[in-house]
Amino acid sequence: MAYDEGLAERIREALGDRPGVSERKMFGGLAFMVDGHMACGVMGEDLMARVGPDGYDEALGEPHARPMDFTGRPLTGMVYVAAEGIEDDAALAEWVERTTRFVATLPPKG
Repeated sequence: MAYDEGLAERIREALGDRPGVSERKMFGGLAFMVDGHMACGVMGEDLMARVGPDGYDEALGEPHARPMDFTGRPLTGMVYVAAEGIEDDAALAEWVERTTRFVATLPPKG
């Protein structure tokens, strides 16, 4: 599956010069890793957002968010956000910040 390069560039801008950021092609899209943990990414025109189990229900309550279910089963802690939910840079930056806050709580990768 191809992914939206424009959205990928906007995520790069939202991440800024944050240390520990890398990119990896996965899930047929592009994932942004922070200190080795997947934080967010692009699938088609959607944002993949890793919000964690505790932030999952709240994230699903946001407009244009839905469960990430590319395997046919929802992945708890991961949501897709449709393009309409991240049209402006402030909305995208808020989602990216939410994902980086979550991965900062994870143990360091060994």
